[in-house]
Amino acid sequence: MFRLSHYMRQLVEPTPVRKRGNGAVKPVVIWNLTRRCNLRCRHCYTTSADVAFPGELTNQQAMETLEDLGRFGIPALILSGGEPLARPDLFHIAKRARGMGMYLALSTNGTQVVGETADQVAKIGFDYVGISLDGIGATNDWFRGREGAFDEALAGIRACKARGIKVGVRFTITRDNEHQLPELLDLCDCEGIDKFYLSHLVYAGRGDKHRGEDARWNHSRRAMDLLIDRAWIAASEGLPLEIVTGNNDADAVYFLRWAEDRFPAEKVAHLEAHLEAWGGNSSGVGVANIDPQGKVHPDTYWSDYTIGSVKEAAFSELWTGDDPMLQQLRLRPRPLKGRCGACTYKAVCGGNTRIRALQLTGDPWAEDPACYMEDAEIGIEADAPRLTTRPFKGKSHDPVHNFN
Repeated sequence: MFRLSHYMRQLVEPTPVRKRGNGAVKPVVIWNLTRRCNLRCRHCYTTSADVAFPGELTNQQAMETLEDLGRFGIPALILSGGEPLARPDLFHIAKRARGMGMYLALSTNGTQVVGETADQVAKIGFDYVGISLDGIGATNDWFRGREGAFDEALAGIRACKARGIKVGVRFTITRDNEHQLPELLDLCDCEGIDKFYLSHLVYAGRGDKHRGEDARWNHSRRAMDLLIDRAWIAASEGLPLEIVTGNNDADAVYFLRWAEDRFPAEKVAHLEAHLEAWGGNSSGVGVANIDPQGKVHPDTYWSDYTIGSVKEAAFSELWTGDDPMLQQLRLRPRPLKGRCGACTYKAVCGGNTRIRALQLTGDPWAEDPACYMEDAEIGIEADAPRLTTRPFKGKSHDPVHNFN
């Protein structure tokens, strides 16, 4: 996740650059508690539906895993789905996690966060609730597969705000909804929403099936222009809306180039040092995923690559083991190829989102087709056609054969 507002503030009120630790990073864990969901979103990376899925963790298995996460000392836990509220023991799990003192977030479609459910969310004390909206009104309903989903999610946002819960909107940009980004930002202002998260499409689950709907490069650039403008106004005027982006670490490079055109060299150097300390894509490093069946992945989109299962070994053991893909993902620089390998800003973006390269080429180290930077902007000479999306043609290749 690229915290645009945070780094924008470095241009207004600089702070010291944090130093990287020598030890292993304890990851933020995104835990998909269930695949069950009352919606059917076009870009759902878990291919969820409103049915019971076999093999999901029992309450006992989930609680044992939670205890291990607490002992391991993870900094944050994000409870997700499917729709996590579809899991009957969600609040039992959340209450125990809250008691461990870890940062606790709920990732939901928002349609059920009202009444007694909203009261429970407030009572447990979630630090943050993220609610997905993919447009205004009918546009959102089409993406989410149900009429009325927008109004229900908006009611969930308002219920959170009424109870003093920090709430954010997550928006996945595609070529079919990118034109509604300004309206969504206006909605955030009108409703007093605390955070806006723009997510780029990742080719996993139904998101892979509909990869042909991914935003074009000019759409991504136009979206970043708008977000940077809003983030600058907020930083310079002390406004509260926090803006972050996810799943395309080229956003940080685009922002750095924006700063280069507008600020003195010393401020740009300070910003770049902060961005390099962050390091871009964190799959397998600062972020981890546990899926509904207890399988552990480098992040939520790597469903075809499993490190192991918490049904058979503790998460802490799996994460600190000698898994070959984790070892590769933790290299700096990573063994990138193509224009990603030649890019001047590898230390900033970390090679971007590897799963898109994997889905298109079978090689997790090929260039990311969603990088919207021009060759000249990232210090390379164009000598080959750019990799772009192509229609879905069945199951992706197994990454285990493409480590080197």
